[in-house]
Amino acid sequence: MKYKFIGNTGVLVSELCFGTMTFGGEGYWEAIGRLQQEEGSALVKTALDSGINFFDTANVYSYGKSETILGQALKDLGVKRSDVVIATKARGRMAPGANQIGLSRLHIMDSVNESLQRLGTDHIDLFYVHGVDAETSLEETMRGLEDIVRSGKVRYLGVSNHAAWQIMKANGIAEKNGWTKFVACQHYYTIAGRDLERELVPMMKDQNLALMPWSPLAGGFLSGKYSRNNESTGENRRDNFDFPPIDKEKAYDIIDVIEPIAQAHSVSVAQIALSWLLHQQSVTSVIIGAKKPEQLKENIAATSITLTPEDLEKLNAISALKTEYPQWMFERQGRDRIPG
Repeated sequence: MKYKFIGNTGVLVSELCFGTMTFGGEGYWEAIGRLQQEEGSALVKTALDSGINFFDTANVYSYGKSETILGQALKDLGVKRSDVVIATKARGRMAPGANQIGLSRLHIMDSVNESLQRLGTDHIDLFYVHGVDAETSLEETMRGLEDIVRSGKVRYLGVSNHAAWQIMKANGIAEKNGWTKFVACQHYYTIAGRDLERELVPMMKDQNLALMPWSPLAGGFLSGKYSRNNESTGENRRDNFDFPPIDKEKAYDIIDVIEPIAQAHSVSVAQIALSWLLHQQSVTSVIIGAKKPEQLKENIAATSITLTPEDLEKLNAISALKTEYPQWMFERQGRDRIPG
């Protein structure tokens, strides 16, 4: 297991982050996973034994139950608090009340206090805003985040599912006021969905922000259970929860290229998809989830795969984005600036 710094901080996290969205199974989240304490603790132990020191959850995952199971697992396993980095999030609706949602200063502070109680800890290492709240100004959100950092309840801040301009604006507000800025971004990124390479990845590289991709297997579409000639059994995650949206025909084309590469390395389609992400310089830590220890161990084994330049060339070519404006103008105008 390799370790990388979270953006411009001095904090090292494992190149794989264990995500706990499969814990709990309450309401809407039942389609993702229904793991209870014993099963969750077994997965946390498997992750720790492999060298993973980074754990991701959110208050909205099974409406707090995921946080509770993760916190109890770490306690039962006797994990020293300083040996792990815990990330959680706030934004989604947690109760019927009018203010039980969003990124207001009020909801941020309430959410952090409740997450700390469920996790059984006195601080959160990395706290993400879990999406855009168009009804709350960025100024209020950044002030609320500054308050929880100054209180000692949160160490670092992250942002999830925002556009590049929103992140830059938010960090600009923070810098202007001497507040804490975002250091990490959790966004959807997979070889079957490279949209964030248009604006977000260049911004992250320029600002030295960490990238933590979620759903690296495109909601299970790259798990190896789907191919152009395979009909669904009705037992896979996407059969009941078809998310995130992808261009399935293009994804099948990508799988067609992945399969022979996987065979050549004697590994699975899923492991090649994960390995491709681990080979991307912009990526800090890939978030992986699982329902069984065997599945988790297989995903973790992707860290030992070294793709050849030829492998990467084939994978990059089949999954490449169509060039859009203004990128094609950048490329056209940049030709006369190449020395030689």
